[in-house]
Amino acid sequence: MKPNFEEMNVPELRKYVLEHRDDLEAMRVLFHHPSLKWKIMPPLATVDGIQVEENIRTVEEAIKQRIDAGNSDDK
Repeated sequence: MKPNFEEMNVPELRKYVLEHRDDLEAMRVLFHHPSLKWKIMPPLATVDGIQVEENIRTVEEAIKQRIDAGNSDDK
């Protein structure tokens, strides 16, 4: 059974996404988390459902940068 992504905070979602890199639903929830600024991300998969690895890496890096920026704001 999957966790309720809507109830998770950003660090929890980030940890889950890093451990479940193929869970596109979790990534979408993380990208649209209310505490994160809106940023248009490239599609993670084609209309045929084939993952676009380069876009996934781009999105992972964007998430990491955003979280790192948030962590530096807390210091």
